[in-house]
Amino acid sequence: MTSQKKIIVIGAGMGGLAVAARLAKAGNHVEIFEASSQTGGKCRTEWIGDYAFDTGPSLLTLPAVYRDLFIKTGKRIEHILKLNPVDPAFDYHFSDGARLTFANLSIAKICEEIDRTLGKKAGDEWHHLMQRAERMWDVSRGPFLESEMPSILSLLRGKGALANLRTIAPLTSLRRYTAKCSTDKHLAQIIDRYATYTGSDPRKVPAVLLTIAFMESTFGAWHIEGGIGQLAVALEERVRDLGVTIHLNTEISEITHNKVAATGVTTTAGRHFPADIVVANADAELVYHSLLPKDLAVTKPERKKLKRADKSLAGFSLLLGLDNTKIDGQIPRLNHHNVYFPENYDQEFDDIFAKKIPVSDPTIYICAPIDPTMVRGENKEAWFVLVNAPRHEPGSGYDWSSGAEDYAKKIIQKLDLLGLRVSERLDLMEIRTPLDLQNLVMAPGGSIYGTSSNSARSAFLRAANRSPLKNLYCVGGSAHPGGGLPLVGMSAELVSEAIASGK
Repeated sequence: MTSQKKIIVIGAGMGGLAVAARLAKAGNHVEIFEASSQTGGKCRTEWIGDYAFDTGPSLLTLPAVYRDLFIKTGKRIEHILKLNPVDPAFDYHFSDGARLTFANLSIAKICEEIDRTLGKKAGDEWHHLMQRAERMWDVSRGPFLESEMPSILSLLRGKGALANLRTIAPLTSLRRYTAKCSTDKHLAQIIDRYATYTGSDPRKVPAVLLTIAFMESTFGAWHIEGGIGQLAVALEERVRDLGVTIHLNTEISEITHNKVAATGVTTTAGRHFPADIVVANADAELVYHSLLPKDLAVTKPERKKLKRADKSLAGFSLLLGLDNTKIDGQIPRLNHHNVYFPENYDQEFDDIFAKKIPVSDPTIYICAPIDPTMVRGENKEAWFVLVNAPRHEPGSGYDWSSGAEDYAKKIIQKLDLLGLRVSERLDLMEIRTPLDLQNLVMAPGGSIYGTSSNSARSAFLRAANRSPLKNLYCVGGSAHPGGGLPLVGMSAELVSEAIASGK
């Protein structure tokens, strides 16, 4: 960069920390303002008593995104953190008693497992699906994930454009595409689950989300010793080493502007901080409806996009500390990542998106890290249990200010019925509702990913990295290219490159 800029970052989530590191390394003066008492946003490992829980992301995919970030800001991630591949990557349990254990970093081994459990036909179908997912990844990665301002037109440029468009099948839903390629209900449920990675309904999301399955099996599912939240701790240290000032417990009430460009921020305490550039690592809905005037003419296009976009689903979670010395006999031993599907998966999405009520018989995800550094004492386990849930929307949807304890009991009962003997060895339980998530990280309604991908055009309705208000940029899960640790890291790279370009 030709001259140092004064840059303010609103929010110390992973996107805010990542962009701050890149911008500071480029020679800018960077300050971060974070409303809560710690950095990392949703990415955190929390200790409660003798147990540590990853209460946000519970695995890392595409670790190359963060390897690149650390290398380009002066450190090697391997010198700071211990990344371990999780093998098996996932253990899937179905209501009819079937079970599929997916190996890590091997599509071939996954196909062998499907052959053995469901038959050769199902194994061949999965292989075909992953081949198509790989082609989708090759076609969409450059023009969408690695481009600042994507559009459907960007996929139509260049040689083979029409073939590329046929490959990603933008008008075909994930559910419909899977049904064309496979008749096995077990594979369909696994594929459906990838839609929930983006907080979406598999019956509506575009088929290109099949790429998540390819990414996960090809680039691996990774655990960080001590918890995924250690990534946030390491990134905060990297940011501070680069000279970035982090103001914790400092909430921003306003992005100041001159109607054309952002000029700084004002805190809820009334202090004004001028800046050449403002980067918002806050939910886009909060940025355009609370931090900026709703009648600001230049930002009208972004507000219209947000209005058209469906909000993502939320999550209801239980943090369970289990003491195995409390029971005799066989102790259920889980793999690191476990999914228990219900008999009627469609009912889950009807409950969340149509009825807006807690799911009566939800899919249950259990992260049970095989990591001795995440417990204190022998024969203890720390489980993070997550079920999909409707947003907190009093008046128009579900109100999570009550009923959480009863719903938690229902989930514990379901875990017991699955043979996991949770009640007998329960040593600690903490409940986290969508309302708690809203209050903790300022995610409106507790939506995990901001907006969903519930249509072919929805991916293009996320907040643009470069705001129409000059000198304002958006980074993080509610901005392009989307939620999840890898995409948030990509978002930070796109914003830092946009600022460096000076355009």
